[in-house]
Amino acid sequence: MASHTPFPIGSQVAFHRTELSLILGLFGRRVAAGEWRDYGISCLKDYAVFSVFRRTAENPLYRIEKHPKLRLKQGQYSVIGLNGQVLKRGHDLKAVLRVLERKLIRAVSD
Repeated sequence: MASHTPFPIGSQVAFHRTELSLILGLFGRRVAAGEWRDYGISCLKDYAVFSVFRRTAENPLYRIEKHPKLRLKQGQYSVIGLNGQVLKRGHDLKAVLRVLERKLIRAVSD
């Protein structure tokens, strides 16, 4: 008797087109602000990672991760900082990405 799993054995987790649209929209705004320069996407067995870099040869500034197995618990999306700290976690990607949006808002001097 085979057990039913929500993900086929041997499959990889990936970001859906709508998820990538949200992430790449944020990425484009941060590139335009001169803060981010490069990204990498990893699709692994248990999770997917969108890594953001200031320079290509550096460690990622942020990692946006999707862990489908956590979708019924604390949420499948998380933003992780440079030192590995979880900055935000939740069920709604748009809400989770807001932790990175807030850093774009700055006071304009005269």
